[in-house]
Amino acid sequence: MLRGAEVQPEGFSARFMQADLTQLSTNPSVMEWGNWDVVTAFAVLHHIPSHETRLDVLRTIRELLSDDGKFIHSNWQFLNSEKLRARIKPWDAAAISASDVEAGDYLLDWRSGGEGLRYVHQYSESELSTLAAETGFTILTLFYSDGEGGNLGLYQIWEKARY
Repeated sequence: MLRGAEVQPEGFSARFMQADLTQLSTNPSVMEWGNWDVVTAFAVLHHIPSHETRLDVLRTIRELLSDDGKFIHSNWQFLNSEKLRARIKPWDAAAISASDVEAGDYLLDWRSGGEGLRYVHQYSESELSTLAAETGFTILTLFYSDGEGGNLGLYQIWEKARY
């Protein structure tokens, strides 16, 4: 995707970069990246384990945004699909104790290009509202889209809360 983003239409100015979101706050060069107008995380946040790590990522994203910047993200709503719910596996399939994970955490089998296991966190609207408030954001817009029922992705646009 990053290689494809290198070719930009005339008059379009954007910078795309690869980064480990879970390490943003410990990377001293991150704040040198500037104040961004938009940060997107499509199908990303639901793969970040632990509430504390999610808070750290979201606080750092907030710091990176300009005063009027927007954070646009989507989160997989796999529990809305009977087919995807059937892919839920027990944590011991990955040698992880269920007591070591948080509410809303799931392990799914993944069959694309072979077999594997994938960590996914299922967000509710209320959980995202709490995360937004805890990290200094206000939710501007939310909507569902994707899949046969139009409800496999929960999309939101956040901005910095104005105090």
